[in-house]
Amino acid sequence: MSRNAEVAALLEEMADRLEATGVEYKPRAYRQAADNIRNHTVAIETLAERGQDAVEDIDRVGDAISSKVVEYFETGAIPELEELREELPVDIVALTKVEGVGPKTVGDLYEALGIQDLDDLEAAAEAGEIQEVKGFGAKTEQNILENIPFARQSHERQLLGDAIPLAERVMDHLAAHEAVEQVDTAGSLRRWRATIGDVDVLVASTEGETVVDHFVDFDADTIEAGTSKASLRSNGIRVDLRVVVPEEWGAALQYFTGSRDHNIRLRNLAIEREMKVNEYGVFDVSGVDDPDSGQRVGERVGGETEESMYAALDLPLIPPEMREDRGELDAAAAGELPDLIEEGDVRGDLHLHTDWSDGHDTIAEMVTGAAEFGHDYIAISDHATGPGMVGGVGVEDEGLIEQAEEVRAVAEDAPIRVFTGVEANIAPDGSISVADDVLAELDCVVASPHASLDGDGTERLVAACEHPDVNILGHPTGRLLNQREGLDIDIDAVAEAAAANDTALEINANPHRLDLRGQFVKAAIEAGATIAIDTDAHTPSSYGFVRYGVHTARRGWAEAVDVLNTRDADGVAEFLGV
Repeated sequence: MSRNAEVAALLEEMADRLEATGVEYKPRAYRQAADNIRNHTVAIETLAERGQDAVEDIDRVGDAISSKVVEYFETGAIPELEELREELPVDIVALTKVEGVGPKTVGDLYEALGIQDLDDLEAAAEAGEIQEVKGFGAKTEQNILENIPFARQSHERQLLGDAIPLAERVMDHLAAHEAVEQVDTAGSLRRWRATIGDVDVLVASTEGETVVDHFVDFDADTIEAGTSKASLRSNGIRVDLRVVVPEEWGAALQYFTGSRDHNIRLRNLAIEREMKVNEYGVFDVSGVDDPDSGQRVGERVGGETEESMYAALDLPLIPPEMREDRGELDAAAAGELPDLIEEGDVRGDLHLHTDWSDGHDTIAEMVTGAAEFGHDYIAISDHATGPGMVGGVGVEDEGLIEQAEEVRAVAEDAPIRVFTGVEANIAPDGSISVADDVLAELDCVVASPHASLDGDGTERLVAACEHPDVNILGHPTGRLLNQREGLDIDIDAVAEAAAANDTALEINANPHRLDLRGQFVKAAIEAGATIAIDTDAHTPSSYGFVRYGVHTARRGWAEAVDVLNTRDADGVAEFLGV
């Protein structure tokens, strides 16, 4: 897989450092370029190999930025970024994870107090020094202090959307070697958790040292390397390799996938049957005097495949996304595991943006991109004006009617069905930012919270569900992974309101959101609510984010029948009432 996310992260760091030092205009250009590179369908390293002109074919990537991209792949560094790091020697990634601390704030606090990292920031806030800096005050200082613990935690975890592409590149690299018989991810990444600690990769091979030698040839910094284990670091993400013998592949894959709680339950189930489960297999120890005398004691009855690990305990294979000890073992024992939704089940996207608001492409281009992706339908749902909308960019009420006319004109010749729509803001009192008569003219209304995203948002979301024209509740908590926690909600109350009013609850598949989270999806389905999986795409390449939404749905035990946009266009139209 591509290194697009890696390059995008470097350009975003450049943007932050430029903004922190007071440079105007350039930061926005770097962020736009980063966004388009991250979502581009062609691997950035492939384009860089072809030359600067090929990189410039990416929208909003001009001569200056493309030259830096090519230079990075040729030399492994961007000199201007290195200079910016020397000019402002701060951990800008960690500091800007504190809610309310942006790049400009980082620059101001470094200049005034020499703050370089989270420890410095915390010490200054506790000493009351921040409120003495011009432009700051006691309330700002207190908010910073309260948000530092969350920033510390988030700084230690990586976004799934950054880790998955890296893991796939590593696996492709490993799979190319003849000594590798099988390769897969493990840990929380294989369970598709929204954030992960490290990337865990497992290989089956009889030639451990050979595999390790090949692994450390991957384009990354080597942390350590042994005879069957090794660790690398790529763009701040640690990748841990473990090589196991092929006959114990299934046991290791099951054990190292976890979760810990799931494995404990599985181990206890085995003990009840006079068996033991570990990373080497399933062993019948009924005739063994001391079952704890060794890891491989007893008769081995499973372990070569992951299926055999569960079959030895009379269980079907439990999908990795479900292994969180939330009732999956009881469901498996009862033969009641859900038939989980698959990536190919999603047939359309009902939340996306065009250049009418903050998207990068025209209506026609988003339609064409959706058709090429394989969708049967989409809904154009640009931001309406309202609090919290990105950069204040949005479409006025009268503009929404005008846009709907253009959408219908494009739809006449489109190869897929195109619904008119809007993403409206949900105010703290639950009201919708678009007039009712305008909403009534549109096919698909997505209502989402964008501002005042602290405290309990239950009544706010319930009120939105009860609005007669709202079809989908978009990114319901408003969380941004590793940036803000979002609203606290009583998911049972929200799901009941959604089910009662035929309002779908969205899994926003953008890797920075993944909102609703898996546990909330499970609760929503149990309450009878309908789920929608949307990408919030701002460019056609973002349609691919749907995979993250599908696996989040699987974490919530969702079947295809639970998800609105697994239906055909007529089925969706019926749900929308058009």
